[in-house]
Amino acid sequence: MEISPTVMFAVLAAALLHAAWNALLKASPDKALASIGQAIARGLIALLLVPWVAAPTPESWPWIAASVVVHVAYFWLLAGAYRWGDLSFSYPVMRGTAPALVAVVSVPLFAEILPASELAAIVLICLAVLAFSGGPRGAPATHRRALAFALGNAVVIASYTLIDAHGVRLSGAPVGYALWFFLGNSIVQLSLGVGGHGGQVFAYLRRHGVQAALGGVFTIGAYGTALWAMTQAPVALVATLRETSVVFAALIGALFLGEQLTRRRVIATLLVLGGLVLLRL
Repeated sequence: MEISPTVMFAVLAAALLHAAWNALLKASPDKALASIGQAIARGLIALLLVPWVAAPTPESWPWIAASVVVHVAYFWLLAGAYRWGDLSFSYPVMRGTAPALVAVVSVPLFAEILPASELAAIVLICLAVLAFSGGPRGAPATHRRALAFALGNAVVIASYTLIDAHGVRLSGAPVGYALWFFLGNSIVQLSLGVGGHGGQVFAYLRRHGVQAALGGVFTIGAYGTALWAMTQAPVALVATLRETSVVFAALIGALFLGEQLTRRRVIATLLVLGGLVLLRL
């Protein structure tokens, strides 16, 4: 199974959407409430759309449930990473480490043995993504917390990527799989959010409903596209291409969040582009 230009460009577009919703989360005044707000928005959108798409096969439902559970940990760790670290630090650490783990584990799980050029591209892109990460600002204790949350989330990202790659391939309906996942995730996050924050959740939505809605749309577009791509190409390649979102995150951080676009990040961008060229050789 190879990756076609259509799939490649679709995943790159998903990477832009992924960076956009992460930037919205980072820019929010309360990361935990913003994460819950985006989850509610995703759930409402999914609820409107599920009657109109094919349902996933029964074999895929346990994988949807597993993904919902794992994503609870993902959003909790994500909020913690952004609470203690900059977008331009936490995001590359999470996104650069995860695809390397996926590439290793996907060989025994999916028997997807990639040619040398594609393996080289994965290594180059992962290293380039990690190179985007500058030192987190603040006290050493803040550094350690940001790094711990980011690395913990890298393991979670690799886990749900492998779960969803298997589940969506069993589903026979990538769109339906994605929407039912988002609906289930929304219900769980809303329950946990109201239990932990009470009326603050709805007060936050009244003040920041537009941002939550945008985050919901961007998330569905980003992850829904990635799930479809996993039915069309090797999971390690899709996981790695998706993490080119760090280029977009760095640009968004520099343009809108007051973060620095250093020479190292410019060089890392060129290395990412080099990895994309390798994939097309």
